[in-house]
Amino acid sequence: MPAEIRKTLLHVEKTLIEGGKAAPTPLTMIAAMAVIRNPWAGQGFVEDLGPMIRDCAPGLGILLTEMILEAAGGGDRVEGYGKSAIVGMNGEVEHASALIHTLQFGNHYRNAVGAKSYLSFCNTRGPANAPLMIPLMDKNDGGRRSHYLTIQTSVADAPAADEILIALGASIGGRPHHRIGDRYQDLKELGHDVDNPAAV
Repeated sequence: MPAEIRKTLLHVEKTLIEGGKAAPTPLTMIAAMAVIRNPWAGQGFVEDLGPMIRDCAPGLGILLTEMILEAAGGGDRVEGYGKSAIVGMNGEVEHASALIHTLQFGNHYRNAVGAKSYLSFCNTRGPANAPLMIPLMDKNDGGRRSHYLTIQTSVADAPAADEILIALGASIGGRPHHRIGDRYQDLKELGHDVDNPAAV
């Protein structure tokens, strides 16, 4: 069975002033969310999550990707991206993880925006109105710190105990007054290789 969706939500925020200074280019951040019934609710400990992952994840990936693309005005406009899930208090964090940590969910978004980077993520358990945190990073360059962003929002009545809140996030632009450099400068100063940043 596909995911049983109770409702969807779209969160759009635009930053015009940061640090008391007008942004040369306003930052837009978008979160597309779906509140679904936890497909493993009431089943006790389920050993094999695979069947429900295959049933639910692709449809959710397509739905939320379409919401992001419509709000952003197309995949080419998306610069930063990420994903998140909160499982209700009667579920396992593994349930939240199961639906977003699969290529059957994330590849719809990745392909639609032409991304190379992995999707940054957050997966937690919480009650209704728990903070939804969606970490973002540049869709093509994991070392571009200007696009290390976090969307923070919440849904007043979700997730219920037997629900999961699933979300994709996007940014058009990076932090308005980015001035901490990128990780490549650090690696150069430390004498570390980009392919072995921890020098181990």
